[in-house]
Amino acid sequence: MLTLPHIFYLVGALFIGTAVLDARARRWSVAAFWAILAAPFLLGEAVLAASKAGTRWPAQAMGVCMIALAVLAARNRTPARPDDPALQGAREASATRLGNLLFLPALAIPVLVAGLVLDAKYVHTVTRWLEPTQVTLIALGVAAMLALVAALLLTRARPIDGLTEGGRLLDALGWAVALPIMLATLGSVFADTGVGKAIAAIVSTMIPTESRLACLLAYGLGMVAFTAIMGNAFAAFPVMTAGVGLPLLVTRHGADPAALGAIGMLTGYCGTLLTPMAANFNIVPAILLELRDANGVIRAQWPTAVVLLGANLILMYVIVFR
Repeated sequence: MLTLPHIFYLVGALFIGTAVLDARARRWSVAAFWAILAAPFLLGEAVLAASKAGTRWPAQAMGVCMIALAVLAARNRTPARPDDPALQGAREASATRLGNLLFLPALAIPVLVAGLVLDAKYVHTVTRWLEPTQVTLIALGVAAMLALVAALLLTRARPIDGLTEGGRLLDALGWAVALPIMLATLGSVFADTGVGKAIAAIVSTMIPTESRLACLLAYGLGMVAFTAIMGNAFAAFPVMTAGVGLPLLVTRHGADPAALGAIGMLTGYCGTLLTPMAANFNIVPAILLELRDANGVIRAQWPTAVVLLGANLILMYVIVFR
C-alpha cells in the first residue's frame, strides 16, 4: 500500500539530487541547505518512532537542522545555477513547437487528484492501494509523478532532465521553498503552547460572544490577520480554530465544524494574497518574472482578496449554522 511517507521519500530524494548537483558545481552552502532540508522527509518517520519510544536526541537533532537551515538561508548569497545556453535554445525551440500543449502536464495534476479522491470516496478501484487516511495528499504526489512522466513523453526529454531542471528551479526559489513547512510547524507549536487559549480569552473580552455573527467575524478576520502575519493559512488555522472556532462557534453556537474548517481555511488564504510573508507566492514570482515592483503581485491581488473575503464571510454565515 502506498502511504504518505513514500511521497515524503520522493520529495527527499529530489532535495538530495539537487544537493548532489550543487555539490558537483562547488556550490557548497546551497548543497548543504538542500541536504539538510531532505532530512525531515527521509528520516521523519524514524524520528517520530524514536520520540514515541522515549528517545529525545533525534528530535533535538532535527531542531538543530532547522536552525542550520535558517543560518544557511540568511548567509547564502550564491546566485542561481547558470543555465546552459545550448539547452536553453533547445527548450525554446521545443516550446515553440509544442505551444499550449506544454500546459497539459500541469493541468493534469488537479484533474488526476480530483479523480483519485472521487475514486476513493465512491468507486474504490485504484485508491484501494492508497492509505485511506491520507488519500488527498498521496493523490497529489501520485498526480505529480504521472504529470512528470507525461511531460517527459511530451517533450521527448530524458528522465535526468526532470532532476536537473527541477533542481535549477529549486535553486532559483531558494529558502522560500522551506518557508511553508516551517510556518505550518509554527502553527502547531503555537497551538501546543496555548496561544489559542490566550486568543480565546482576548476575543471573549473584546466581542459579544453571545452573538454568532460577532464570533464568526472574529474567526474569519482573525484567520486573515494571522495568515498575513505568519505567511501561511496552515499556520493560522490551528491557532484560530482552537481559540475561536471550536470554543465559540462550534461549542457555543453549534456551527458545523466541517463547513467551518473548510471555509475558514479558504478565508485565511485571502490573507496569503495580501502579505509579503507568503514569500513563495508573492515575492518569489516577482523575482522570477523580474518585476520592477517587488510587491507587484500583492498589488494585483488585493482587490480579489477583499472580494473573496466578503464572499467567504457571507457563505460561512449561511452554511455553518444550518
